[in-house]
Amino acid sequence: MDLAGRISAFALTGEILRKSLNGESTPYTDRLVQLVNSQQYKNPWFTPGNVRMAIAAIAGELTLENLKKWTGQYPELRETHRPVRVAVIMAGNIPLVGFHDFLSVLISGNIALVKKSSKDPDLILFIRDLLIEADSEFSGLINIAESVIPEFDAVIATGSDNTSRYFEQYFGKYPHIIRKNRNSVAIIDGTETRQELEALGADVFSYFGLGCRSVSKIYLPDNYDLNYLVECWGKYADIVNHSKYANNYDYNKAVLMINRERFTDTGFVLLKEDRILASPVAVLHYEKYRSQKMPENEIQMLRDKIQCTVGRAHLPFGTSQSPALWDYADGIDTLDFLLKKISAGIL
Repeated sequence: MDLAGRISAFALTGEILRKSLNGESTPYTDRLVQLVNSQQYKNPWFTPGNVRMAIAAIAGELTLENLKKWTGQYPELRETHRPVRVAVIMAGNIPLVGFHDFLSVLISGNIALVKKSSKDPDLILFIRDLLIEADSEFSGLINIAESVIPEFDAVIATGSDNTSRYFEQYFGKYPHIIRKNRNSVAIIDGTETRQELEALGADVFSYFGLGCRSVSKIYLPDNYDLNYLVECWGKYADIVNHSKYANNYDYNKAVLMINRERFTDTGFVLLKEDRILASPVAVLHYEKYRSQKMPENEIQMLRDKIQCTVGRAHLPFGTSQSPALWDYADGIDTLDFLLKKISAGIL
């Protein structure tokens, strides 16, 4: 299968996903609806809304135009080479979080050996079936491992800081990309419109804040009115009705109270002034600044810990959870990694 064929198959997959999500009649509509509604029973964090959001973000990027624009940056993709076997170790913090690695391996003409997460076992199987339906040649390029990963040439693994140590020990001798914990931040300068601040709520609350692209900390001007920000996020208040989120909310509130730490209880999220990037579920950190240079300087110093930044001079508010095909996790160009290793004869 050449590059044009791979692009065509992924574009067709995107089209089917978009039509199915919109309720149009396709051979996959009923199965997708069932999947969207059933994931919450296997993983309570995977609510129908969150599953639909994740699939919609992927489907929106899988267009012929986007795929051609993305792959057009890599002339080597048009060259033929022996397919290499790339193990893709998927995380399960948000639905289909490992899809881009899966896509990168296949669009580059290689074999994807997928170790799916026990927390997200079904959705990647659905994507696989769509791809094989679009082009049967993918049946020989996708291997979903239930337990032990078969023999492989390279590894792309995503996990926590703890699991990354295990990954380094086990996969370190292979060409690899191993991703650790990252967090995202937002900068407010005080001139934002209400609409922008409402959109920022999506960056904070989507997927219950469990994604690496979820904003876990906000930089605020020194005299900023927190009450106004909370008011703008009123439509997200129902998040506290989710049982697992509510449990985290109650637990973290109790911890803060026992430790006699200052915080603002909004009724649906706990706001705590803190320099730390990572915040627990149901807690949002913020830090005040007097100089506009302060947050930019700090973000630069912490760039290895930050996935993305939302703000006037950065990603538009409300877009952190919808990365483009060329927005690589951790800033590591997956296609460039694969192509360089292949051209150097390492793979």
